[in-house]
Amino acid sequence: MYAVVETGGKQYKVAIGDKLKVEKLVADEGASVDLGRVLMVADGDNVSVGTPSLDTTVTATVLSHGRAKKIRVFKMKRRKNYRRTQGHRQYFTEVEITGIGGAKAAPAPVPAEKKAAAPEKAVATESKEATAKDKAPKAADHDHGPDGVGDNLTTINGIGPVIEKKLHALGITTFKQIAELDQARIDEINGQLSFKGRIEREEWVDQAKKLIS
Repeated sequence: MYAVVETGGKQYKVAIGDKLKVEKLVADEGASVDLGRVLMVADGDNVSVGTPSLDTTVTATVLSHGRAKKIRVFKMKRRKNYRRTQGHRQYFTEVEITGIGGAKAAPAPVPAEKKAAAPEKAVATESKEATAKDKAPKAADHDHGPDGVGDNLTTINGIGPVIEKKLHALGITTFKQIAELDQARIDEINGQLSFKGRIEREEWVDQAKKLIS
């Protein structure tokens, strides 16, 4: 089963499980989005073509945002002493197709060992403070970042490998730097990386303080 969708002024042939890069979408990483207009859906011999679009949706999960390699545009005019060189890096969003119409991606199979050893439902008896301490990341388990640079920022809940690279690009490589972020710097990072309050919502500063304490 596959579909043809239009997004960002381009058409793409997609199937469930496909990963592709499209023109930048306004959505957070991990969010589910609908990909533009669906022009055609084919399921075996059953083919539906829109006029121009179908009343159905193709859903996808946002994996990451980024920029493509730089292209250079050179312009000149003969005998006019005119030379112009410009560079451009196009923004893109990488997505994974999770559903076409009513069809969804099949869940990953559960190993037989896990099925046989399914634990009984536990009764919550711990206090909120004890639960928070258990969930707090441990610095001893993750001492260094990739290639030994700074700390492993992915130890902080809410920071993945992609976000860690973006923070490194801004010069933030240690827990201490995150723990010392003031509101002005937090607002600056939120704006530069389109986090929309993510730092405060996931309490990065408090987590970093616990890691260095």
